[in-house]
Formats: sequence, structure tokens, C-alpha cells
Amino acid sequence: MKNQDDIGNSIKPYYGEEAGNKLSALLREHIQLAEQVLEAAKTNNKSDLDKYNKLWYQNADQIAAFLSNANPNFSEKELKDMLYTHLQFVTDQVVARLKGDWKADIEAFDKGEDHMIHFANILADGIIKQFPEKF
Repeated sequence: MKNQDDIGNSIKPYYGEEAGNKLSALLREHIQLAEQVLEAAKTNNKSDLDKYNKLWYQNADQIAAFLSNANPNFSEKELKDMLYTHLQFVTDQVVARLKGDWKADIEAFDKGEDHMIHFANILADGIIKQFPEKF
């Protein structure tokens, strides 16, 4: 969970301690839900898979709302779309891995990594626009 705390800490100079802690908490929840989705998929528990997948997308909605409320340069819809795409790439990778389809696993990982770099650039650009004096 250090990565989630590092991301939260990275926004504290711009949005404050409370906001950084809130983002860290949302991101830790994101990872915990991903773990529950994975476990449900591994055990073929359809009920839990549906339940945790729904919660995972709700968490993405919360992250998008939090970020768009913090920065007027962030479109909540665009952030949701980015997060939903991220969740789909993660899901694609997990499904491929569970099937032993290593080629598809690698492809999904690569697409997901490229996507997250693009997402990070969107976030960085929005912060730079909001706080140009800090850059």
C-alpha cells in the first residue's frame, strides 16, 4: 500500500494534508477491492465477483469525484472513463492470467501501463494548470 500513500502524499503540497490522506484512503480501498475481485474470480464465486466488481467501480466513481472537485481542470466524466478503462485492462489481465494465456496477459499489462502513463499525464497537466506558479 506504499504506492497509494505515495500518490496521496504527492498531492499534499497542492491540496493539503487532509486531501492527500483522503486520496490515499480511496486508493488503498481500490487495491483492497481489486484483491477481493481477484479472489472471487479465482474461486469462481459469481455472487462475490459481481458484488466486489460493483464496489470497485463505485470506488472509481469516488476517486473521479474527489479529483474533479479538487481541480476544476479535471472533468469528472473524463476521469471516470479513464478509471473504468483502467479497471477493464486489469480485468483483462486477470482473466488472461487465470486462463494461462500469457500472451494476452502481457498485452493487457502493456496496454494498462500505457493507459496509466497517459492518465498520470492528464493529472499532472491539470495540476500544472491549477498551480502554474509552482512550476
